[in-house]
Amino acid sequence: MSHQPTEAQKAWPAYLALLAKGICMGVAELVPGVSGGTIAFLTGIYFRLVSALSRFGPASIPLIRKPKTFWHVHDMTFLLTLGVGMLIGILVFAQLVSYLLAHTAPVLWGFFFGLITASSWFMASQRQLKSLLSFGILGIGLGLSFLQLPQQDFSGSWLMLFFAGALAVSAWMLPGISGSLLLLLLGLYEPLIIAVKTLDVLFLSVLIAGCLSGLLLFARSLRWLMQHYQDPVLALLIGFMLAALAKLWPWQNAALNYGLMDRLLWPAEYAELMTVPAFLPQTLVAAVAGFLAVWTLTRLADK
Repeated sequence: MSHQPTEAQKAWPAYLALLAKGICMGVAELVPGVSGGTIAFLTGIYFRLVSALSRFGPASIPLIRKPKTFWHVHDMTFLLTLGVGMLIGILVFAQLVSYLLAHTAPVLWGFFFGLITASSWFMASQRQLKSLLSFGILGIGLGLSFLQLPQQDFSGSWLMLFFAGALAVSAWMLPGISGSLLLLLLGLYEPLIIAVKTLDVLFLSVLIAGCLSGLLLFARSLRWLMQHYQDPVLALLIGFMLAALAKLWPWQNAALNYGLMDRLLWPAEYAELMTVPAFLPQTLVAAVAGFLAVWTLTRLADK
């Protein structure tokens, strides 16, 4: 006698796929230059994510007395499943990312260079050419200007950490702009990695409070922009993604805190100047793997 699967059993594959997407978003946010929003876009959950986050506001408070309604209106099953996946990705892979950055940085950057290259191509293929030639080029210019900013150090300021969280989560919601890159420019990226590794509750609480504030302030504006100006906005963000490739170039002189283009090196120059291996074959393989990872992520969008 055959048994038909229940609705709950049918839903499990979708939950697991969403959890996997959240893990990918969490890992992406650990690396400066890669956006969790980009991963959300590639896996087909971006607009649902923006819609769910934009529903939070003053009208949410009365709904707290009606838990089922609150849960349904705010798509909490979706948000919590995705959030748990991101938390798993951050906690599990923070140690690995930290190790790779310290010992085989070009390989890690190569993987994400390939990923963002493929992501830019995939997103651009769905945009109008006139938007890419106008807003896309504008995005490249703005992105390169942004990357030229010298790195600051606000690691000793709790207030700056709060505002950094708000800025970072706003960047996280945008495909092409990395919250981690913003934290890097503010001198808060390495302290964050250390805080995650050591579970520094105070540091993480202040950052999370800033993130929640940023979500409430930015989500509705982003939803409106996507509803009315989706093609120009995404073309602009594709430009930012292409500019971010300069930040993700695997071989850079990390000692320079200015002149982005001056930091870029060829592999042989990198090995000579930095007196460490360039890992050229491994980096090329990693770049191809990153490119192929985008293909896998776009397949997940159909699951």
